[in-house]
Amino acid sequence: MEKMLVGCFLLILGQILLLPTEARDRPPSRSVSRGRHSRTHPQTALLESSCENKRADVVFIIDSSRSVNTHDYAKVKEFIVDILQFLDIGPDVTRVGLLQYGSTVKNEFSLKTFKRKSEVERAVKRMRHLSTGTMTGLAIQYALNIAFSEAEGARPLRENVPRVIMIVTDGRPQDSVAEVAAKARDTGILIFAIGVGQVDFNTLKAIGSEPHEDHVFLVANFSQMESLTSVFQNKLCTVHMCSILEHNCAHFCINTPGSYVCRCKQGYILSSDQKTCRIQDLCAVEDHGCEQLCVNVLGSFVCQCYSGYTLAEDGRRCVAVDYCASENHGCEHECVNADSSYFCRCPKGFALNPDKKTCTKIDHCASRNHGCQHECVNTDDSYSCRCLKGFMLNPDKRSCRRINYCALNKPGCEHECVNTEEGHYCRCRRGYTLDPNGRTCSRVDHCAEQDHGCEQLCLNTGESFVCQCSEGFLINEDLKTCSRADYCLLSNHGCEYSCVNTDRSFACQCPEGHVLRSDGKTCAKLDSCALGDHGCEHSCVSSEDSFVCQCFEGYILREDGKTCRREDVCQAVDHGCEHICVNSDDSYICKCLEGFRLAEDGKRCRRKDVCKSTHHGCEHICVNRGSSYICKCSEGFILAEDGRRCKRCTEGPIDLVFVIDGSKSLGEENFEIVKQFVTGIIDSLAISPKAARVGLLQYSTQVRTEFTLRNFGSAKDMNKAVAHMKYMGKGSMTGLALKHMFERSFTQVEGARPLSARVPRVAIVFTDGRAQDDVSEWASKAKANGITMYAVGVGKAIEEELQEIASEPTDKHLFYAEDFSTMGEINEKLKKGICEALEDSDGSQDSPAGELPKRVHQPTESEPVTINIQDLLSCSNFAVQHKYLFEDNLSRSTQKLFHSTKSSGSPLEEKPDQCKCENLMMFQNLANEEVRKLTQRLEEMTQRMEALENRLRYR
Repeated sequence: MEKMLVGCFLLILGQILLLPTEARDRPPSRSVSRGRHSRTHPQTALLESSCENKRADVVFIIDSSRSVNTHDYAKVKEFIVDILQFLDIGPDVTRVGLLQYGSTVKNEFSLKTFKRKSEVERAVKRMRHLSTGTMTGLAIQYALNIAFSEAEGARPLRENVPRVIMIVTDGRPQDSVAEVAAKARDTGILIFAIGVGQVDFNTLKAIGSEPHEDHVFLVANFSQMESLTSVFQNKLCTVHMCSILEHNCAHFCINTPGSYVCRCKQGYILSSDQKTCRIQDLCAVEDHGCEQLCVNVLGSFVCQCYSGYTLAEDGRRCVAVDYCASENHGCEHECVNADSSYFCRCPKGFALNPDKKTCTKIDHCASRNHGCQHECVNTDDSYSCRCLKGFMLNPDKRSCRRINYCALNKPGCEHECVNTEEGHYCRCRRGYTLDPNGRTCSRVDHCAEQDHGCEQLCLNTGESFVCQCSEGFLINEDLKTCSRADYCLLSNHGCEYSCVNTDRSFACQCPEGHVLRSDGKTCAKLDSCALGDHGCEHSCVSSEDSFVCQCFEGYILREDGKTCRREDVCQAVDHGCEHICVNSDDSYICKCLEGFRLAEDGKRCRRKDVCKSTHHGCEHICVNRGSSYICKCSEGFILAEDGRRCKRCTEGPIDLVFVIDGSKSLGEENFEIVKQFVTGIIDSLAISPKAARVGLLQYSTQVRTEFTLRNFGSAKDMNKAVAHMKYMGKGSMTGLALKHMFERSFTQVEGARPLSARVPRVAIVFTDGRAQDDVSEWASKAKANGITMYAVGVGKAIEEELQEIASEPTDKHLFYAEDFSTMGEINEKLKKGICEALEDSDGSQDSPAGELPKRVHQPTESEPVTINIQDLLSCSNFAVQHKYLFEDNLSRSTQKLFHSTKSSGSPLEEKPDQCKCENLMMFQNLANEEVRKLTQRLEEMTQRMEALENRLRYR
């Protein structure tokens, strides 16, 4: 009651004496704090500006981030020193601590560090700028946990000493502040938030205490902070109401500016009257995590369990009491806990005995009614029937039948499949042996498997072998060794003088001084040439009683009838002519080709530069050619139709056919990579009927035309057809595919342009393994007919086959990769190769671009070319040995040739000369054709004989 009277007296005295002075002295700019007076206790007005003997714990929190420059940092320190001026600093009155923060928090001094104001001022002035980040929330957390701890000098809450934070910041915090600031305020700490410059006002409100108009301040810059000094003098010097009023707080009274609030001890919460305290129901407000029961205790809670359960080590979960583990239950198999005891249980297929502890296995097969033909097997709750090895259970699940592994597994045996008890095996017919794959059969090579002893040749038969001899030899009685055949003895040779054996026949010989007559058997004395001194320089030819001299080829007889001179001097001497040598009597003269002129030495030739002497009009390069010129293009370009302009090589005309391996060794995944490879080539070309035409064959055991050269006129349609291409996945008949390509794909019916159009024809053959047929024949025919062949091999592709397919040189037309990962590199090389092929074809189509004087005549493709073969072949003997071919086939063919020649106006009365080169070439072609036909017939007969032999053997 006495305190109440003192308070009333001070209030009346303050209204009379102090309020006008306060109103007169307070600056207008601080009017923002007056809104608080209506809510403060009336007795606070007298002591609002008095800090003498004022008890408080004040902690300054200063933003020391890099955004605060040196000048502004000095202003902050001046502001703190100004605040210190009106505080009554001492251990028993106001205690001051200071933190500054950036990316971390630095405790400059705590509440217990200094006891005098001068020491605090010196410490403030010595502070160093941190110049790092802005971790405001971290600084408030440090103040809550450490700066206001009793260990750092804060006075206990029961002493009702106000706790105050003054925080100064100039930027947006880099961490969360709202939650930690709320915790600080809830512990009774009064927070003043001062923002400088571009600070988010909502962030300041989240930090400062309420009402915000009394605790949150925002100034434009650091220089304006000094205007807040008197404001904080009023705020900090307010009378401690807890010490002069009957607050009636059950636990703690906490001073606030002009008033107070009640706080409770830990474990209690404030009641609705805001004065008394009650125990906090933590089980209701916290996620206690108790599995069964939560029980409140002072300041905390404990977990408990229902009857029959015990609390686990974590203090939250409940575990059932394990009676089976705590007693000697005696169960043979399994013990099961019940509510307050346990019982024994048997596994499936067992029954519990009367003692309720042991178990007996149930024997379902003991019943005679199981019906199993072979074996009965007990299961957990019944039985099943089982068959002996080599048998399988019938659908009735009781009877058994023998397993036919050959029919069940379809092993693919080439000859026979034989069942065993546990499986099967493949067996070959007599005369054959099983291959390592266990399925296919190969004929037994008796000659290779044993020491046959044959001197020359060993020939396999069905079950053994026989020895044979080479041509010109006969087998001896031992049926192994061979002796040369004595044709003179074996035949009626008819020789007049002596018979001499040759490799395959015999020949008659005459004694010295005699020669063999034309019948090849009788002898005649030597002629005049052999007996007399004929004087012929080269050769002497007898004629009945005399002789005539003849010269060798290339020579002619002089007037004396004996000596010879060269017919072609140019051919006989080293004339040294650079271009052309022309005979002139017994000498020669040199001449030059058209477009060249003879040099002063009379042998070398100099080119006439037509390109410099005329307006050629070539877009890229002009090249002299004889008396005219041609236009050529740079690398990567080809000549346009006008013979002067140039266009990119991929725009040039080309007929291109892909021959793609679709065999099973490729696989569907790799087949998709091949399709991407094809579309990559197609995309590099200008697809149109006038430019690039593309066709595609896929082959396996058969050949399938995916599309011809005439089907598509755009790359888009072509790529769509490639994408929809189905994988064949069987054998690998590469030779058959090449035959199809040669005979059909490059015909005008399927879209190929005629040869007269001189459009390059290119085939790209892709394979990944050995062909099952011969590739050389049709590859050679394709190359011989002007088709440029590119061979692309991957994986197990055979290099020899690729070389047979690819055009020369193979280093530009053959590409190989170990796997499909490098197909992209091959794609780029192929594009370059096709481009070069187009450039080369462009060069082969070069024709004079300018109309200049006619050139020297050059031989055309249709004119015959003479080949000197007399040193390689004796034509007469050759013709005699193969007379049947010349008289039969060659005569018929040459008759047609000669008949057509006669009808054209070139009479040929004499008999065709069989030794002429063109006739020999025709003979060679006919002979090759005859050999091919004979080989084909021999293969057919061999197959028929093998089939007949197999039929006879297995009847």
